[in-house]
Amino acid sequence: MLRAYGDANLFGETFGEGPVKVVWLHGWGRRGQDFSAPARTLAAAGFASVALDLPGFGASPAPEVVGGARHYAELLVPAIREISGEPLVIVGHSFGGRVATVLAAVHPELVKSLVLTGVPLLREAAVRRPPLAYRLIRWLHGRGVVDERRMEQARQRYGSTDYRNARGVMRDVLVVTVNESYEDELSRLKRPVTLLWGSDDTEAPLAVASRAQQMVAAPTSLRVLDGTGHLVPTSAPVELAEAVLEALAP
Repeated sequence: MLRAYGDANLFGETFGEGPVKVVWLHGWGRRGQDFSAPARTLAAAGFASVALDLPGFGASPAPEVVGGARHYAELLVPAIREISGEPLVIVGHSFGGRVATVLAAVHPELVKSLVLTGVPLLREAAVRRPPLAYRLIRWLHGRGVVDERRMEQARQRYGSTDYRNARGVMRDVLVVTVNESYEDELSRLKRPVTLLWGSDDTEAPLAVASRAQQMVAAPTSLRVLDGTGHLVPTSAPVELAEAVLEALAP
């Protein structure tokens, strides 16, 4: 059953009984339900956890102010403090891992350790420019020559799947997020970090995890799941649960 946290605008589902030890943060366009299988494994082992719906996804309303993972991390602080008075293991997949990384860097007192999987932690050096046709339409739209209807048609034709599916403020949140990179936050991490990566992840390639590992001064391990892609929470729930159980160890 979902319940509200923080300022009653962030919803999550609790798995297991007793004090919560783990918080799960999902990827872009997903929801906390992605973690149902590993969360039930933890519950069977005696550990309660909460899978949150991040703002703008699942049951949680969109944020009122546009911002990327750094803004989202601050939005989560009241909920994290409410969920537990003790440091938590924070598990982040993809976008949720961006938020988790910022949260651990800025508020280390809230975090026992991080388990990150499929997270675009570092912006690629060579970002592909939009097609010339799209740039031209965007330029004309900015000068009032092309109306909003035709501009949206161009967005739907040339934009990424996430961009095409996003609406309103969430589209602006996505634009901010994809332009963020977390070198500074990685260098500031003080808690242990587990990087659990699919060898076939094309959205956050394994090379990103390898580079990120070198930037973290805290104890860090990188584990590769052969034949696994980006959606580790649903495609490799057993391995994810095992990594979290290890992170929970004293």
